[in-house]
Amino acid sequence: MLFVAPSVLAQRRGRGYWHQEWTVEKGDSIPTIHILPIRKYARKPDMRRYQRLIRQVKKCYPLAKQASLEMAKMERQLLAVKDKKEQERLSKELQKQLIKQYTPIILKMTFSEGKVLLKLIDRETEHTAFQIIKEFRGGFVAGFWQMFAKMFGNDLKLEYQPETKDRTLERIVTYYEMGWL
Repeated sequence: MLFVAPSVLAQRRGRGYWHQEWTVEKGDSIPTIHILPIRKYARKPDMRRYQRLIRQVKKCYPLAKQASLEMAKMERQLLAVKDKKEQERLSKELQKQLIKQYTPIILKMTFSEGKVLLKLIDRETEHTAFQIIKEFRGGFVAGFWQMFAKMFGNDLKLEYQPETKDRTLERIVTYYEMGWL
């Protein structure tokens, strides 16, 4: 029988969070403590890079989830309209709203946070940022923004590869989704 104490302890202890549960077996109370797994690197620069990636995911993942929701909402609105000109007008209007809403947040991001955000958007929507812009605004506009991103060392066609290059990022996102970070 598993008994979780009414005041479930979730306090910051050292480098991770811990959570305590009590199991009652044959009249004895046995504590079970769940400790956040900590990734340990031999070199300090690698550990700092990992911790920086954790901070970036904490900042960018909610934005990527919101982007996924916004994209689904936009698709529903655009599919409801049958006239091509009306779809273009609605698409431009929605783009202006998104720019107005998210520009202050994105302007405060670093380049590396931008790259993480692009990968997380690809993870959540299963489309690269370039594909999303091309779908909603057209190929010319997508090409313009791709060129603009390339000038600043970024790439809108950046794909999320959880099995190879982005294995660590996937692990961090999984921990974040589970509430461990």
